[in-house]
Amino acid sequence: MRNKIEKVLEEVVRPMLYMHGGSVQLIEVTEDCVVKVRLSGACAGCPGAQMTIAGMVESSLKAKIPEVKKVEAVH
Repeated sequence: MRNKIEKVLEEVVRPMLYMHGGSVQLIEVTEDCVVKVRLSGACAGCPGAQMTIAGMVESSLKAKIPEVKKVEAVH
């Protein structure tokens, strides 16, 4: 599961975040398929960070990996 998530982050999510000076790091995948990530760079302090997590990261992962239940940000 972790490898599939990392692949989606690398191919889909990170290129979009790089354009805005940010990135995302995979921290943990829980047993119940909750993905924990940390935004970095410009995205870490952005007022729209929660929207980025839900709108871009979570939707991209769920579209490619239906087992993903939700994505949470960690600090």
